[in-house]
Amino acid sequence: MWEQLRSYTLYLSLVMALAWVIPQAVADVGITDSLDSVTVTHQGKDITIRRNQDRNNKVNPAYAWTSRECPPFCIQPMKIAEGVETIGELEMLNYLKKIHDGNNSILVIDSRTPDWVKNGTIPGSVNIPWTSLKTDAGADPFEIADILKERFGVSMHEGLWDFSNAKTLVLFCNGMWCGQSPSNINTLLDMGYPANKLKWYRGGMQDWEILGLTTVK
Repeated sequence: MWEQLRSYTLYLSLVMALAWVIPQAVADVGITDSLDSVTVTHQGKDITIRRNQDRNNKVNPAYAWTSRECPPFCIQPMKIAEGVETIGELEMLNYLKKIHDGNNSILVIDSRTPDWVKNGTIPGSVNIPWTSLKTDAGADPFEIADILKERFGVSMHEGLWDFSNAKTLVLFCNGMWCGQSPSNINTLLDMGYPANKLKWYRGGMQDWEILGLTTVK
């Protein structure tokens, strides 16, 4: 009888241990309580964006520094310009999903120079560095015009830029300490680009990496 009781006690202990371990092992790290992943299109291929499922994972060391030299790495304001909406990760994911679903009126832009982009970017984005739109940084005016017409949907009417069919541009860079996407935004505003068609993901790669969201190289 005592042997049976001991076996039963061991059995209960094992069941209780498994009841604790199994849920811990299969638990997902969701994006929200109702969203696990988002499928986007990157360079013609479907990519699934989700959060890193390793709960011991730590942030990419490239984004672990707290004290980069300022200038140039100065803290950016929450509102970059009048009429330009500042967005977060969920809004960014929504724009990426719309593009994947066939909405051609939106473009997500990584405003960083290629030396930053090669280390990883947000799936579904295209790289248009801030230097490619700014003549002061060496950009060719004819190439700028090509970007406006071919990439952004802007047309020329009687010698003036017509933004009536311009795309909604969602711009980002390294994060709240980076001035590359603010530079692109301010350059576009100076050209006459409608502020309501410019969206700014202020958190950029810094926040994207902190949340363990998928990146591509």
